[in-house]
Amino acid sequence: MEQKLIVSPSPHVHSGDTIPRNMYAVLIALIPAFLVALYTFRLDALLITALSVLFCVGFEYLIVRFVMKKEPAILDGSAIITGVLLAFNVPSNLPVWILALGALFAIGVVKLSFGGLGNNIFNPAIAGRIFLLISFPAQMTSWPATAIAGEATDAVSSATVLGLLKHSPEALPALQQMFLGFESGSLGEMSAAALLLGLVYLLWRRVITWHIPFTILATVALFTGILFLIDPLPQYNPLIHLFSGGLMLGAVFMATDYVTSPLTKKGMIIYGAGIGFITVAIRLWGAYPEGISFAILLMNAFTPLINTYTTPKRFGEAVKHG
Repeated sequence: MEQKLIVSPSPHVHSGDTIPRNMYAVLIALIPAFLVALYTFRLDALLITALSVLFCVGFEYLIVRFVMKKEPAILDGSAIITGVLLAFNVPSNLPVWILALGALFAIGVVKLSFGGLGNNIFNPAIAGRIFLLISFPAQMTSWPATAIAGEATDAVSSATVLGLLKHSPEALPALQQMFLGFESGSLGEMSAAALLLGLVYLLWRRVITWHIPFTILATVALFTGILFLIDPLPQYNPLIHLFSGGLMLGAVFMATDYVTSPLTKKGMIIYGAGIGFITVAIRLWGAYPEGISFAILLMNAFTPLINTYTTPKRFGEAVKHG
């Protein structure tokens, strides 16, 4: 039997990383935030998350199998993560048909129309959320009151922390409550503490590096901290901005997406700083209380340019001098 010798450049070391390994590690890291969502919104959180995953996996299977005429790889975990993150970015009382449209847009338009996993230029879950926010602003900004006190989650609508920060800062909850969670908002933004546990796990498993999440959080803290020193209003308090809204969720689980974030460490820092700056600018002076989703999507578009200017020159490559 003929043996073929394949010669390729060194190094010849396999790291052991695979797409499913990293994807399921991210899912494990999301468990603390999911448990807080279950405690806060009860069965509504379970229903929205399960349906979102079902829609994303189902749409990917159907489109890849019958439209793209390829063998679906739905067990690699990527569609599951998109489903969970999309659910984490919507209210727990969102109508099911709207959630289905968001999943179809995230998978069918943002992911698969570019060629599937590894080819999409925008984060599918983020793009799905923004599509729903623009298309159904009333449903996407009607936040149910929490079920901790035993009330039905769809009985009362209440403002998020960022909504209060923008319009009624005197009614803000305590910082401890913001850090631990249990206020109104999307499923995945309840508890900064739970999301930080996920960050620690991902860093420990070396699924992500510190550069993007820490740069985003540091930029937000620095930007708002400077404003707070100039004028110590609640709107500029860096701790409120760090512990509220979707900042932690976006910084840890969506901005760090392998496909849509820069490849180099220098590029990651530029990318993270851009996200942090745009997030604060939208929160303070934009029409929406939250800005992390728009910031990530915008910097996704700049990722190819950042890669171009931060990728090191290949050894032996000629350098043009002016």
